[in-house]
Amino acid sequence: MGALMVAAVLGTTAVKAQKLNTLSAKEKKQGWVLLFDGTSTKGWHTYLKSTASPAWGVTDGAIGLNQEAKKNGAPGGDLVTDAEYENYELSYEWKISPGGNSGLIFSVHEDPSLSQTYLSGPEMQVIDDAGHPDGKNPKHNAGELYDLIKASTRPAKPVGEWNSAKLTKKDGHLTLWLNGVKTAETTMGTPEWDALVAKSKFHDWKEFGKYAKGHIALQDHGDDVWYRNIKIRVL
Repeated sequence: MGALMVAAVLGTTAVKAQKLNTLSAKEKKQGWVLLFDGTSTKGWHTYLKSTASPAWGVTDGAIGLNQEAKKNGAPGGDLVTDAEYENYELSYEWKISPGGNSGLIFSVHEDPSLSQTYLSGPEMQVIDDAGHPDGKNPKHNAGELYDLIKASTRPAKPVGEWNSAKLTKKDGHLTLWLNGVKTAETTMGTPEWDALVAKSKFHDWKEFGKYAKGHIALQDHGDDVWYRNIKIRVL
């Protein structure tokens, strides 16, 4: 490869890197805003805490959970947005460690009476399908509405690669996509929703899925995981 071609390739890579965690002029006009600035945990805090645990750090433009930091004394816990959201379109990318498990949890009601985000918020699964035991369970695969709806296919990329996810929530109507493939669609608060919950592990969780407005959370499930390009557009 000639010197000019090498320079061109390196230049292209640099441009792509610069575009991480930024918004285009078109996105700004459409009303998108960043939930993660690419350099800090500003706008986030650990669930039921006032600040973000140092277990959640930023490396190479991604916000990630570092289990080694937890071993060295940093407290764990899910990371949640400072703000609450009701009707929106959410876009983000995630990468999981080998054998890892995490999730994006939404409509989270933050209350001391609820010790975990998942007691109130439904989850879009983040997992190494092939390497984690939970990946063998129906409705527990990457991109699925966890324990509620099974996707028709498994669109997740191999572990270690970045996946692109999108979630829309409008007047309770949910649609989930992973890598451009729709993985779930339903409407919260309807008889259909109640039937899904009744057949799930959440059937006797009184606060689960009950809140139209809530925080968005990145789950600490005990494994390293990374998120980037997290952006939202209020509908």
